[in-house]
Amino acid sequence: MIDAALQELRERVGALLSRERLAANQIAHFDTPRRLAVLASGIPATQPDVTERMNGPSASVAYKDGQPTPAAHAFARKAGVDVSQLEKITTPKGEYLAASVTRKGRSAAEILAENLPKEISSIYWPKNMYWRKLNERFVRPVRWLVAMLDGETIPLEFDGIQAGNASRGHRILSHGKVTIPRAGSAYVDALRVAKVLGRGEREQNIRKALDAAARYIPGARWREDKSLLDTVVNLTEFPSVILGGFDPQFLVLPEEVLVTVMRDHQKYFALEDSSGQMLPHFLAVLNTEGDPQGLIRHGNERVLRARFNDARFFWETDQKRSLLERLDLLKHVTFQKDLGTYYEKTRRVQRLCSWLSEVIKQSGMPVRPGVIHKAACLAKTDLTTELVKEFTELQGIVGGLYARAQELDPTLPEATRLAIADTIYDHYKPESTEDDVPRSTEGAVLSIADKADTIAGMFALGLVPSGSKDPFALRRQANGIVKVIAEKKLPLRLMALMRDARAGYKGSEAENKFVEDEKFDGAVRVFFRERLEFYLKDVCGYAYDVVKAVLAADADDVVDALARAEAVKQVMHMPEFQAIGAACKRMRNILRQAAEKGIDPAAKFEYLPEAAAEEKNLMAYMESTSARVEEFRNNKEYLEALLLLSTAREPVDAFFDKVMVMVEDEKVRANRLALLRTLLKEFSTIADFSEIVTEGKA
Repeated sequence: MIDAALQELRERVGALLSRERLAANQIAHFDTPRRLAVLASGIPATQPDVTERMNGPSASVAYKDGQPTPAAHAFARKAGVDVSQLEKITTPKGEYLAASVTRKGRSAAEILAENLPKEISSIYWPKNMYWRKLNERFVRPVRWLVAMLDGETIPLEFDGIQAGNASRGHRILSHGKVTIPRAGSAYVDALRVAKVLGRGEREQNIRKALDAAARYIPGARWREDKSLLDTVVNLTEFPSVILGGFDPQFLVLPEEVLVTVMRDHQKYFALEDSSGQMLPHFLAVLNTEGDPQGLIRHGNERVLRARFNDARFFWETDQKRSLLERLDLLKHVTFQKDLGTYYEKTRRVQRLCSWLSEVIKQSGMPVRPGVIHKAACLAKTDLTTELVKEFTELQGIVGGLYARAQELDPTLPEATRLAIADTIYDHYKPESTEDDVPRSTEGAVLSIADKADTIAGMFALGLVPSGSKDPFALRRQANGIVKVIAEKKLPLRLMALMRDARAGYKGSEAENKFVEDEKFDGAVRVFFRERLEFYLKDVCGYAYDVVKAVLAADADDVVDALARAEAVKQVMHMPEFQAIGAACKRMRNILRQAAEKGIDPAAKFEYLPEAAAEEKNLMAYMESTSARVEEFRNNKEYLEALLLLSTAREPVDAFFDKVMVMVEDEKVRANRLALLRTLLKEFSTIADFSEIVTEGKA
C-alpha cells in the first residue's frame, strides 16, 4: 500500500500548497515501511497579499439624499474599510457599491499546521485502523510525526501525536531518536546515518547485492521479477542479501510451483543457469546488515524445505483423482452467492465459447472448437485440488499442469492434449495490462468467455464498479478482454459478446434478480468504452483527442478502433486535417444551434437555383469522392480514406468563406443545413474530427 499512499500524500500536499498560494518549486518524497515523507522546497514564508473587489448594495439603497444609509455603513464594516472609501460601479443591473479589500497573507506555518492533519487523515487505505481517537484512522498506529519549515517545527497534531523534529532510525541497527536539524536534504542525510535509505537507494543496493550473491554459484543469475523487487524494496530500510539452497530433489516439481512458493510465500528470488533452468538455490533480502553466522540463512532454508514438502505432498495427493473426475465437485464450489456454482459457470462458459469459436471460424481465422470445449470443461476443476487450496495464486496454472501430466482421454492425440493443457494454463491471462495474452487463439477464446461471463453476471445484478470500489476486479477483467481482442486481432464486437454472455444465465434462479436489458446494455456500453479508451490512451499511447475522436465514431469493435486510431494519428498533424477539424466543430455547432431553435435541415441537399456556387461545388466534390472513400472504409484502408478526405479542405474553406448558412430564406437555410449534416456524417464515419484539438486560428 506504500506506493499508492505516498503518491496520494504528495499530490495532496502539492494541491494544498497551490490552493493556499504557497506553491513549491519542487516536491520530493521519502518512504520506507515505517514512514511516509514529503519534502517541498521553495515555499514562501507567507502568502502574498490579495486585493479583491467586494460588491455591495445598490447605490439607490446605500445613499439617501446624498448621505450613506445604514446599508452602506454595514457594507463598509463587512469590507473592513471606511464608508468614504466605498466606490460606485456600473453593472448590467444598475449602479452598485463596491470596495477594494486587501486580504493580508497568512504565514505558511499557520496554514500548514491547520491543514496538514486533514490531508493525512484523508489518505485512502484499503484497510484502516482506529485507535486513541475514533475520528482519526490510518493503516497502522502513528508513533511519531516530523513537520518542519526550514529549521522550525510546525506546531501541528495528528491523533494526539505532536509534531517535532525527532524521527527514528532503523528498528534494529539504530538506537534512540534521530534529530532532524533542518527540513530538506538534512532529513535524508540524518536518516542515512541512522541506517535508513530512500527507495531509489534501497533498490540500487538490492540489485547490486543480488548480483554479488548470485556470483557465488558459477554460471548462475537471479531471475528478474519486478513485482517481487518492488515488494522487498517496500519491506526494508537497510537491505542486504543472503544466498541459500534447497535439496535438488525438489526440482522434479513444476517450476511454477517452486517459484510461487519462493516468491509469493517467502519473498525469495529464484536462481537459474544460462539456459533458464532453475537451480537449487535462492536469494533472500534481509532488513539488516547481513548474516555473518549463517543463522538467518539456515532458518530460511528450513522453512523453505517444509513448504516444498507440503507442495510435493499436495501434488502427489491430487494426482489420485483426474481433472475430469473433479468436474462434479464444482457443484459444491460457489462462484457468487446469486450466480450459482462454478459447475454452472463452466456450462455457461462452454456455451459462450461455442458461439465465439463460430464467429472466429466464419471470419476465416483458424481455431479448434473441440480444444476450447474440452478446456472450458476442465478449466475450473483445479479449484478443488489441494495444491490450489494451499497456493491460490496457482489457479488455472495448476489446471494446465495437471492436464499436461494426466491422461485426459486415451483417444486424444498427444498434440491435442497438450493444446488443451496450454489453453487451461493461459485462461486467466492477462491479469494486468503488462501481462502477456494467451499464447493460442483457443486460450484467447476461453479467457474472453470466462471474463465476459463474470462481468455479465455482475452487471446484470447491478454490481457495477464505482469510484475506487471494484471488489470483483471487473475493470481488470474487462481490460483483459480488450487487450486479448486487440492483440489477437479477433473479429468480436463487445456488445454482442456481453449480450450473449448474459443470455447464458437465461432460465437460472439468478435471472429473477437481474436488472432490465436496457439498463444492462447502457451500463456495459459505458463501461467497455471506458476500458477501450484506457487501452488506446494508456497502453497504446494514443493522444487523448485522437482516442475521443475515434471512439465517437464507434467504440464497439476493438480491432477496428485500433486501426482507425493509427490512421488518425498519422494524419492529425497535417494542416488539411487541422482545418477540417475546425470546420467539423463549426458544422456541429451550427447544427446544434439550429436544433435548439427548432430549425430542421432538409431531407437531402438539392441543387437549388438560389444555391451559391460554393455550396454546389462542395456537394459535387463529395458526390465524386464518397464512393471511393466508402470503398476504402469497407476495405479498412483508413489511411487512404483519410488522405482522400483531406482533399476536401479547399471546397470546405471556400464554402465557409463565402456562404452564410443561417439565412432568412427557409428553403435555402434548410438546404444548407442538409449539406452540413451530409458533410459531418461523411467526415465522422472513421473519426469525429470535431474532437481533435486544433492548433492556431481556425
